[in-house]
Amino acid sequence: MHMIIKRLIKWLVRAISVFLPEEKAHDLQRWRRGKEEFWKYNRCQYVFASYGKSGRTWVRVMISRYYQLVYKLPDNILMGFDNYTRLNSSIPKIFFTHDNYLRRYTGNVDSKKDFYDKKTVLLVRNPIDVAVSQFHQWKFRMRPEKKAMNNYPPHDAEVSVYDFVKHEGQGLNHIIDFMNNWARELPHIKELLVVRYEDLRANPEQEMERIVEFLNLEAIPEYLADTAEFASVENLRKKERENYFWRSGSRVQAKDVNDPNTYKVRKAKVGGYRDYFDDNQVAELVALVDSRMLPAFGYTTSEASEAG
Repeated sequence: MHMIIKRLIKWLVRAISVFLPEEKAHDLQRWRRGKEEFWKYNRCQYVFASYGKSGRTWVRVMISRYYQLVYKLPDNILMGFDNYTRLNSSIPKIFFTHDNYLRRYTGNVDSKKDFYDKKTVLLVRNPIDVAVSQFHQWKFRMRPEKKAMNNYPPHDAEVSVYDFVKHEGQGLNHIIDFMNNWARELPHIKELLVVRYEDLRANPEQEMERIVEFLNLEAIPEYLADTAEFASVENLRKKERENYFWRSGSRVQAKDVNDPNTYKVRKAKVGGYRDYFDDNQVAELVALVDSRMLPAFGYTTSEASEAG
């Protein structure tokens, strides 16, 4: 019944949007997406939150793989919201969110009240790497209507990586604001696990053990090793070329198998942003992070120095 209502609302919103001014139409689309997220939020046992392009799909593959091994599920179906729960009622519902439409819908735009009493995994990544990855998502994978709705540069605009990262709509400053909002609210979230993308890349089995145990699963060494291998960058690129996860939609599907830039799994490189800017630009972007970002996740120069 929910799926029927969801599709009906989606159809109605699209039909009504045709007759509305562009911004009103975008507001209506955001409301629809927020309503759907709120439905999941109210029914989930866990929340997995992250800014877009922080590695969420990669971690979703890893979580999916671990549940596949524990519950003997097909390995070419990724975890959605409740598809695994329908296969085995012991598997919890996990709500994956980028925390944008939900907070607009609930009105908790500047706080994390929605997460205070939810078991929450927060995935973070160096904001400059996130911004560069967002550029490739915008340029090669994102639908035009989503660009307009979420204040990205216009579709087909000639924008360099540097100009995109400096863009006020969805550039580095916006990402820092998002992460700062979370940093201020961390003490209020009762059950929280913060996972850094960089740590997960360096020690996938160790970090997955933390995630698995937070999800109230037993951490089995051979399953952790299998999960790390299954979700390796090389293996996922291969599976993306083969459209291996076709039963899970376009989540891990290249737009053009002959163009590496269109892959969901692109470089996955820690500090890869340095490949796209000259020394002065790198220094400028690092300085921006240092001057604006709250010291909570280890991405400022002072935090890195203390950790070293």
